[in-house]
Amino acid sequence: MERKLLNRIRVVLAEKDMSNKHLAELLGKDPAVVSKWVTNTNQPSLETLIAIANALEVPVQELVRQEEFNQEK
Repeated sequence: MERKLLNRIRVVLAEKDMSNKHLAELLGKDPAVVSKWVTNTNQPSLETLIAIANALEVPVQELVRQEEFNQEK
């Protein structure tokens, strides 16, 4: 997955006013794992990406869409 995806996770967390720790709790993951996703140190699996989207209450497309698409909205 590209860096843009991980940046989108960080942006959506901020938009939802949700901490890395809260997302980790919702996913049953260690907060250090979530921290690695939002700092581009590690990437979530596709299955985990779907769980992240569900936890953030956004479609997966919201996390993977390209910036050009964002600007057209």
